[in-house]
Amino acid sequence: MDPFLWAAVFVLAVSFISNVSPFFGASYTLLATLQLTLLGFTPFNFVAVVVLSAIGATLAKVVIYYGAFGFRDLLLRNKNVRLIGRSASSPKFYAALFVTALMPVLPLDDFIYIGAGASSTSIGRMTAITYAAKTIKSLVEVALEFTILSDLRTLFNFRSIDVTVVLTSLFLVIGVLVYQVDWEAAYRRLVGRPMGADGSTVASS
Repeated sequence: MDPFLWAAVFVLAVSFISNVSPFFGASYTLLATLQLTLLGFTPFNFVAVVVLSAIGATLAKVVIYYGAFGFRDLLLRNKNVRLIGRSASSPKFYAALFVTALMPVLPLDDFIYIGAGASSTSIGRMTAITYAAKTIKSLVEVALEFTILSDLRTLFNFRSIDVTVVLTSLFLVIGVLVYQVDWEAAYRRLVGRPMGADGSTVASS
């Protein structure tokens, strides 16, 4: 197989697989950067790696959405899922989606896609916003990782695959723990306001 075609398939597959399971936060941009290193840096190769990694990550989130849609009866028992459903389609919801999709390390956008899928939020705008965020994320991370990866590997004497395995395990544990937190109760404690029966904040007198 042509080296570029192999690299393209690898980047697309890894970015998809690393994002398709909720709470699974493997460093797909790091593996994409390794492919860029093997191919050799050119503007075309760099753009291709960035775009393909963003496409794979975005498609994975869409799969999470439809997976949650299939289990909506079960998921709607979760307070956090209902909270996302009440906030869906608001400007703040899409802003939160963009920020969480852009954030490195923790796959917090998984939580939003699970809640949105369970509450049947429109997927079209979510996909566009996620792709934009993932493109920016890949652009920044691949550029930085390509620049510093060789020096870090030499300095600390680690293998990139070891780092990916460790981070994946850590993100899985953190993700499960975060989803067990009652977000509404935490919000009430934060702002010091009770919540109404419909979940809305009750203004203090």
